[in-house]
Amino acid sequence: MNLKLNAVAIQTLVRKEVVRVLRIWVQTIVPPAITMTLYFIIFGNLIGRRIGTMDGFDYMSYIAPGLIMMSVITNSYGNVVSSFFGAKFARHIEEMIVSPMSNAAIVIGHVSGGLIRGLFVGLLVTAIALFFTKLEVQHPLVTVSIVVLSSIVFSLAGFINAIFAKKFDDISIVPTFILTPLIYLGGVFYSISLLPEFWQTVSKANPVLYMVNAFRYGILGRSDIDISHAYIMLFVFMITLFMVAVTLMNRGVGIRE
Repeated sequence: MNLKLNAVAIQTLVRKEVVRVLRIWVQTIVPPAITMTLYFIIFGNLIGRRIGTMDGFDYMSYIAPGLIMMSVITNSYGNVVSSFFGAKFARHIEEMIVSPMSNAAIVIGHVSGGLIRGLFVGLLVTAIALFFTKLEVQHPLVTVSIVVLSSIVFSLAGFINAIFAKKFDDISIVPTFILTPLIYLGGVFYSISLLPEFWQTVSKANPVLYMVNAFRYGILGRSDIDISHAYIMLFVFMITLFMVAVTLMNRGVGIRE
């Protein structure tokens, strides 16, 4: 019976998240589409003409997978952190806590909402990319699995950020000072083979590098890192962050304080 109740609860949370995203589409869908279009025009078209090729691909094609992954990561994270913190701020998180649904179901429901928004925006950015370059997916299974796992990981990270956040400013600190630098230094716009050996080693400590390169491998068939390492890292992060999120919920951190 508990499983059935939790399944209904998760389905309800996911539906709520999808409705929320679609209701405020001007804020959730349009901005990333405009931002990525500008990236393609400025970096891919204008600057790309001067750069020429990168690892055997024209620059526009090379950065396209990175820009798609960047949109997925930022929107997955942003959806969950804003949604769950909004629930805390409006105090309707208490309704979920006193209901029969488990804390794990609360986490899964919100993360699923982040996953759906991340994938939706990712598909939109992919459609935009096709206006600027031709993309032929070399490894479909790798492409889909990496984008799904990456979206889940950053949705979980957004959930944990929202748990600790006490005011609206707190939900912007991590994206500004941690997430954005990781993305820009994660090989979205360049190959780490261009870096000195020391900085290549430093770059390999950046988890976003593995996500971007694994996704690029799925589309272009080219990667700076071992794909198996990317899968190991993603599964470890996903399991660890999920356990942390559920543990924090069980302890009432940021909720019952």
